[in-house]
Amino acid sequence: MGPAARLIPEVVVAYVDVNGLATWHEVRGEGEPVVLLHGAFAGASSWVAQAPALARAGYKVLAPERRGHAHTPDVEGPLSYGVMAGDTVAYLDTVVGGPARLVGWSDGAVVALLVAQRRPDLVDRLVLIGQYYNSAGRVSGGLTDQLAGGGDQVMGFLRGEYDRVSPDGPEHFPVVYAKTLRMLETEPEIELASLATVEAPTLVLQGDRDEVTLEHGAAVATALPRGRLAVLPGTHLLPMESPEVVNALLVWFLGAHRRRATPASPRPRRA
Repeated sequence: MGPAARLIPEVVVAYVDVNGLATWHEVRGEGEPVVLLHGAFAGASSWVAQAPALARAGYKVLAPERRGHAHTPDVEGPLSYGVMAGDTVAYLDTVVGGPARLVGWSDGAVVALLVAQRRPDLVDRLVLIGQYYNSAGRVSGGLTDQLAGGGDQVMGFLRGEYDRVSPDGPEHFPVVYAKTLRMLETEPEIELASLATVEAPTLVLQGDRDEVTLEHGAAVATALPRGRLAVLPGTHLLPMESPEVVNALLVWFLGAHRRRATPASPRPRRA
């Protein structure tokens, strides 16, 4: 094994019990916990460019897969951001065992924000990537509109990983697809004024050609008491398109407390 290979932290994969649901997660690194929350029709593998970098930066990186996504089985009944936020709160309580830094991308950003509103004691810092929080911020003609009008071709593109790894089998994907599409057509609808209750320092990160308008991203960052905004050249796939820049931002923002805690070097005395 060469030097470069030894720099990649080992990943541990396992099912854990979260309120009776067998939930798949991937864990790597040691240190303070960072929880990565994936988007719709995705799983832990979507963080392939970020998880190793954060582990190398000194964090314990956990990437759970939500109900009906990738390796985690579906649950009877409708899918909603509120339900997934409840699952994530249970994951933080029972698996992480306390507060963490949450990084959410797309749907995962909505889940992270709802967790911060419901249980501020479980969220140290937030990074919200590429997401609108009510329909006023959604780009017209974006992915949600394409999903609604795409039919079998779009479904076929999205189901590749699901078919390979889902314990529910490939035949269940149309059920998950329909549930997710119903959710996306009606949610999220979060009033930005309600973000005043979010106590955690939050980085709102998006591409300049993302699924969320630039005006909405700026309004979200303004509504958050400790919000900051970063806009990079890119699309909704920003963490994949520009991993070096995104990772540098994540390490910088998530580690801000570390920099403040470092004593300043004494100034040299003049002769």
